[in-house]
Amino acid sequence: MLIQTKVGISIFVYRMQQQELIPHLFRTEYRKIIAVLCKRFGFDEIETAEDIASDTFMSAAQTWGLQGIPEHPVAWLYTVAKNKARNFLHRQATFKNKVVPETVIRDNASTLPEYELDLSPQNIIDSQLQMMFAICNPAIAPEAQIGLSLRILCGFGIEEIADAFLSNKETINKRLYRAKEKLREENIAIELPSLSEIDERLNVVLATLYLMFSEGYYSISNNKTLRKELCHEAMRLSYMLIENKHTNKPPVNALLSLMCFHASRFEARVNKNGELILYDEQDTSLWDADLISKGGYFLNLSATGNQLSRYHLEAAIAYWNTQKDDTHEKWENILQLYNRLLQIEYSPIAALNRTFALSKANGKREAIIEAEKLNLTSNHFYFTLLGELYTGLNNDKAKEHFEKALSMAKTNTDKLTIQKKIEKLAAH
Repeated sequence: MLIQTKVGISIFVYRMQQQELIPHLFRTEYRKIIAVLCKRFGFDEIETAEDIASDTFMSAAQTWGLQGIPEHPVAWLYTVAKNKARNFLHRQATFKNKVVPETVIRDNASTLPEYELDLSPQNIIDSQLQMMFAICNPAIAPEAQIGLSLRILCGFGIEEIADAFLSNKETINKRLYRAKEKLREENIAIELPSLSEIDERLNVVLATLYLMFSEGYYSISNNKTLRKELCHEAMRLSYMLIENKHTNKPPVNALLSLMCFHASRFEARVNKNGELILYDEQDTSLWDADLISKGGYFLNLSATGNQLSRYHLEAAIAYWNTQKDDTHEKWENILQLYNRLLQIEYSPIAALNRTFALSKANGKREAIIEAEKLNLTSNHFYFTLLGELYTGLNNDKAKEHFEKALSMAKTNTDKLTIQKKIEKLAAH
């Protein structure tokens, strides 16, 4: 009986290990396999690359369930992917112009050219980098760039991508299909652009990574405020750009610095129920000092050359937001940085954030005047900010603005946060 119990426990533990290992490897290795496959096949065969990568993991699930987890699971996956790719390329070569009888294929199998899929670490990195530039092409819409990046470069499933965009699988599949067709039509090469074109194309790549991180940092999904996996993937791809001498540019370092500073406050940004904790209410002891230090490191690296990008300014703002002392100097610096940012690239959110910084530096009354000039009446953050600014000065107006914001808020998290502010006003 005891032996049977031990065997049962062993089987249970093994199955649990398998259930955890394959999804983990899918997350880490699928993106590597598919990037190399896409580079080898080109966009004409991108669905084939996806099929081979998916079939590789399907084979793992079936074989490991019967034979056990191999000693080197990653090497096993790479070998299977290579074999599947080689079989496809053999079939493609054989049937290129006409259908050949199976007997001819069998008789001439030894004369077919050998195809070796290069899954070496360096080629994996090169392939991912080249795919990044190919996908982040102005020929396709920004949301399609992000969607393909999540699928091919990050290994996200269609359902996960739909979740990130607050959409459904059918819509995402159609969007990605159209994007792939456009890349084929435009004959987009999977390669790094020429040195003279890198800066121009890099702007699109950075914009895509910025949007990816932003979607993770403030998710529009109703069931998640913070999607760390999206943020971490954006950081991983940014670091990949830094590791390449041709793409290691000041704006890239500035963007990674910005991401590090924001990521440093992840643990303080949501509570145990997944609810948003506003900046003023965060437990600063939960801020990650190591990430703050890394953010400072990359910010210093970005301070070379003559280029000042939005990422430099946003990283500098994020740096000051990691300084725990609530001083006039801190908010004055943030205010001036927002002033410069709005000159370089205006956005309503930056304007609202600048007004919040103004209230901290010069007081609420001055900030209210500036906020009302914005007149962003279609944005619930605008009314939330006005509610904050009027709190303590005119609580009736504050409540009116909060209620307006509540009626416009789209996510449960935002609604809950605003509702708590209304309740807090009513208690005083």
